[in-house]
Amino acid sequence: MGDQVTELQIEFAGEWITLDPERPFVIGREGDLTVDDNQYLHRQFLEIRNQDGLWWLSNVGTRLSATVSSGGGAVQSWLSPGARLPIVFSECSIVFTAGPTTYEIGVHSDEAAFAMSTEHRRRSSGETTVMPVGLTQLQKLLIVALAEPMLRRDGVGVSELPSSGAAAERLGWTMSRFNRKLDNVCDKLDRMGVQGLRGGVGKLASNRRARLVEYAVSSQLVTRSDLALLDDPALRDADDSQD
Repeated sequence: MGDQVTELQIEFAGEWITLDPERPFVIGREGDLTVDDNQYLHRQFLEIRNQDGLWWLSNVGTRLSATVSSGGGAVQSWLSPGARLPIVFSECSIVFTAGPTTYEIGVHSDEAAFAMSTEHRRRSSGETTVMPVGLTQLQKLLIVALAEPMLRRDGVGVSELPSSGAAAERLGWTMSRFNRKLDNVCDKLDRMGVQGLRGGVGKLASNRRARLVEYAVSSQLVTRSDLALLDDPALRDADDSQD
């Protein structure tokens, strides 16, 4: 019984695949799971393999990173190129962005190597709202505008990341107002320890919109119920003094 391998399944765009513990499973533009013919996506980006009694997820790419979160978003990790982590939850999601497109892959195991406490499960189930201290309604509105395609999508799969111009137009904001608020949101989350929102000391990352959406959706900082904020003209036109 001790040598029994936990079954692991991958879910993407309505397709379910059961992994073979005897061989690595490659995800990318080419591989066992061909995600998309996207020139921004590595041919081989992620690899899942069974080793030492655990399933491991590795980033075998050179540029892109992925956000890995437990079901409900209570636990989240940022998987940078060259890094790897064990898959220890019965359900988790892998979210990554290549160019203008964001992808989400579901991972399902028939046995969890790690279990959250009852309180953590309650907090991540929606019974308790968990939000970073100091995030204003206008800042949350900006995140919802960027995450709208992903929030409206059913299941896991592919969604397009809006450009800053498209998101600003959706909100009826000028580009200067949108960029100022985006700077504020990324700076706040960076100070809280969210990785990937800065490219270096004092420099914001060029792909911060993608990382912001990955983090916000995976951690349930914004959910589908927040889409109603986009139809609130009073909030969109609220004074910037909120920030």
